[in-house]
Amino acid sequence: MICLYLRRSLGGADWALFLVVFWVVVTIKLFLRCNVKLICKECCACELVIILKSSVLCIKVPRKVGEAIRKKLNSMGVLNRDFKIDKDDIYLFFPVTRYLSEDELEELKNICEVEIVEREMERCKSRPRSFLDILRNELSEEDLEFVRRSFDIIGDIAIIEVPEEVYRLKRKIGEAILQVHKNVKTVLAKAGKVDSEFRIRKLEYIAGEKKTETIHREYGCTFVLDVSKVYFSPRLATEHWRVASQVRDGETVVDMFTGIGPFAILIAKRVNVTVYAIDKNPHAIKYLKENIQRNRLKGAVIPILGDAKQVIKERLSGKADRVIMNLPEKAYNFIEDACLAVKPEGGIIHYYQFASEPDPEGKVVKILDERVLQSGRRVVSVLNVRRVRPYAPHEWQVAVDVLIR
Repeated sequence: MICLYLRRSLGGADWALFLVVFWVVVTIKLFLRCNVKLICKECCACELVIILKSSVLCIKVPRKVGEAIRKKLNSMGVLNRDFKIDKDDIYLFFPVTRYLSEDELEELKNICEVEIVEREMERCKSRPRSFLDILRNELSEEDLEFVRRSFDIIGDIAIIEVPEEVYRLKRKIGEAILQVHKNVKTVLAKAGKVDSEFRIRKLEYIAGEKKTETIHREYGCTFVLDVSKVYFSPRLATEHWRVASQVRDGETVVDMFTGIGPFAILIAKRVNVTVYAIDKNPHAIKYLKENIQRNRLKGAVIPILGDAKQVIKERLSGKADRVIMNLPEKAYNFIEDACLAVKPEGGIIHYYQFASEPDPEGKVVKILDERVLQSGRRVVSVLNVRRVRPYAPHEWQVAVDVLIR
């Protein structure tokens, strides 16, 4: 049924509006074959409301067993998702796509008594599955080919790469992301190369709220950060958890390139440890201190502003049971320093590096093994090797966990 509510005092030229509505009604009747109800009410304002309803095959059941019936209909693959589930004071009405077989009805009757009825149901508003679905209606096929399919979401900020070929369409791309991802409030575009010292890049606002600070949640931890001032990758969430889950009570950990503290905070939230969290970016240390206060930690995180080489040499030599080296662009330059931080009796190093195919894992293990030997120590055991994520075509970020003596 389609209900048209028209409120207007019909006088003079207002009959033209009435005639338009009348022909809409006739068209709906003839071509859509729906029941139409036209209601005219006198009022000082004119308002036209259209409610789309259709007569749909339904399963009528008592409300108290609604969830069990919903799951059963869903498992049968007969729940009609084009329409909203309806209800009255006693019953629920589940729209279905077809008549059920006798066996299927018997399954439902094992839960409760069911009745097959036809009922006028309201259609669900269809939502696009991805921002690309929206852009397909707005961009040419040629332009659509250049739009990046993936992007990062940090807190309520989305960061996407916009190629030069579609840079003129950046606003449309940003608006499409906002329309699909209701949790996203701001869309930023990558606008330059990564800064070699602090691992940050210039970002350009393209849609939503104009801001760069956000709150990101990961494995029960809360991180406040400014995406334009500090490095953070949501794509490393699994890696943060993988390492943190290995740490045991009483350990001393050195996080050589901590950033805002995703490794350090998660570790100290889980177990009673001491984590020395080092970074040379003052903005990162500022947010790290705030994040320590935001999260209830079992252990202690000690923020240290400075260069990891110098800090380890002056303060942390021989103290660590475990060292984290998440600086894949340059970590090989700090292997000797990591070995210096490990206790004399030995410890574990979590090492990250970018490497190209073929055999990126083998290349990283070889470099790490050679440099550990050069430091005067040795790799006793390679505990784990894995590809963390692709970095570029045929290039990977590789993680290697080793036990050294």
